[in-house]
Amino acid sequence: MSVLCFWCVSLLLSPSLSCLQCFFDGREELLADLCFGHILSEYNIRNVDACFKMLDRIFNNNERVIEAGRVGKGHDSQLKDILDAEILPIVEEFHEQMNTDIVYEQRLQTAADNFIAAASKLPRVSGCFPPCGFQIAGAVYDCITCQYDSCEFPLDCPVEEIKVMENSRIRMRCDVPFGLPDDVEVIWRFAEEVNTQQMDQFVEVTVGVDRLYSIPSVSLHHQGTYQCEIFSGEHSIVRLYFYVTVTPQVVTGQTELQEIFDLSLLPGGQLLSAPGASPHSFHLVLPLLLLLTACLTVSLLLLFLSHGVLHCSSIQKQGRHAEETDGGEDIG
Repeated sequence: MSVLCFWCVSLLLSPSLSCLQCFFDGREELLADLCFGHILSEYNIRNVDACFKMLDRIFNNNERVIEAGRVGKGHDSQLKDILDAEILPIVEEFHEQMNTDIVYEQRLQTAADNFIAAASKLPRVSGCFPPCGFQIAGAVYDCITCQYDSCEFPLDCPVEEIKVMENSRIRMRCDVPFGLPDDVEVIWRFAEEVNTQQMDQFVEVTVGVDRLYSIPSVSLHHQGTYQCEIFSGEHSIVRLYFYVTVTPQVVTGQTELQEIFDLSLLPGGQLLSAPGASPHSFHLVLPLLLLLTACLTVSLLLLFLSHGVLHCSSIQKQGRHAEETDGGEDIG
């Protein structure tokens, strides 16, 4: 009994547990019965403490046992059933019986191997997807903590930057690369003008199940940070952020016109295609270039016509002056 008390106290002071300790918590007397008749063959004496050390080595500190116990959500009860099916028959067989450490070693090692084989067939999870979000489906049972451990990623995802031109359309999706429960609720919030993740700067915009947020025609007052938060019940699963920068339409138009004018002044009227420019963008530029060329042509024609009118007027004045001079000479 003193050895059992010592083992129980050591479990309380231990920084971590294990599969055997997790599933026999509150049933330590069964393990005491198991180790009651443990005989050290070298000295032919009963030593219960050596039996508990053997259990630690074969089950509690065995990486293969711990790894086999890393099952998906809801399957920890099956781990207990598998372990009971291997340990309890040995407890019953060894009850108040003397057996050497060699027999204990063989029977317990076989039980551990059977546990590993059976537990490894239980459903696993797909794992965790970085860098953010409380991934419920990614939690696995951990024999070291005797509980399901989450992915331990931060709830808030990094801010995604989006640049958009004024009056254009924008869509933001609250999507994550891991599975979500069926009963999710989505809240969209907005912080105008600022790039932030501070909750007190956001104003709630919509509440529902729609993970798509769309703005048909973006204005300057739409610039800022958008946040979507996904809930399941009262628990927050993930928060995504989108920082939207809006470029004014007037500035964009002036820039494009200046570029077209610069291109029209190239030698030979040749156009230089910008790096990465698509054929579609060239087709958009070409009508504007033709319009600019037509305007320049009309201006030149008007200039030439004005010059011609002035020239004709000057010739007519010179003719009248000559006639007046000839008439004066005749009178004299």
